[in-house]
Amino acid sequence: MSTLETPRTRTALDVERIRRDFPILDQEINGHPLVYLDNAASSQKPRQVIEAISEYYRRDHSNVHRGAHQLGYRATEAYEAARRTVADHIGAADPAEVIFVRGTTEAINLVASSWGGALREGDEIILSVMEHHSNIVPWQLLAELTGAQLRFVDITDDGRLRLEDYERLVSERTRLIGVSHVSNTLGVVNPVSDIARFAHDHGALCLVDGAQAAPHKSIDVRSLECDFYAFSAHKMCGPTGI
Repeated sequence: MSTLETPRTRTALDVERIRRDFPILDQEINGHPLVYLDNAASSQKPRQVIEAISEYYRRDHSNVHRGAHQLGYRATEAYEAARRTVADHIGAADPAEVIFVRGTTEAINLVASSWGGALREGDEIILSVMEHHSNIVPWQLLAELTGAQLRFVDITDDGRLRLEDYERLVSERTRLIGVSHVSNTLGVVNPVSDIARFAHDHGALCLVDGAQAAPHKSIDVRSLECDFYAFSAHKMCGPTGI
């Protein structure tokens, strides 16, 4: 008699309990309960986040890293505790690696305007045709400013990266490969750790646009081996403007 492992019982999804965590859903639109499907652009905020922000403004608000008084101390502690939480969440080796900006677009622009300032005419950046414009436009502007060249990896008929294009496009002048972790239009999950290792093998860096991956996947930047990982708190139930 053979034995089979009993499948684990899955916990039923309690939709109503989840909805109660999001106060904005407690309303009707055109006579129907609000159903929000635009999380890829910006997610709604659960009451826990709303209450935490409200409590900060009620009790702790002060200039971070400036005030020597008690409120300044508490605000700074909360700010740096958030940095440590994010570092743990993405597997960063050091909280100092986490830089707070307003979103993925600003993060990529920051890399382009700081690290990118060292590029010279003829240097190359490899992107893909599936990138969000936030991971294209900053590099176009940088190329115009420095004389660097952009190269683009194509996609297959089923919407996946043509990985062989990386071998064809990379050269001794390649300085960075930029790629989305999850495509915002196709939903394709790209092998970013393989791409990062490929970049490093050719003396280049790797920037990953994680805007659509971070809300859905466990992220470990050390195992991904990327040099920059950009994502947005406001797409993963966090507040806007950080």
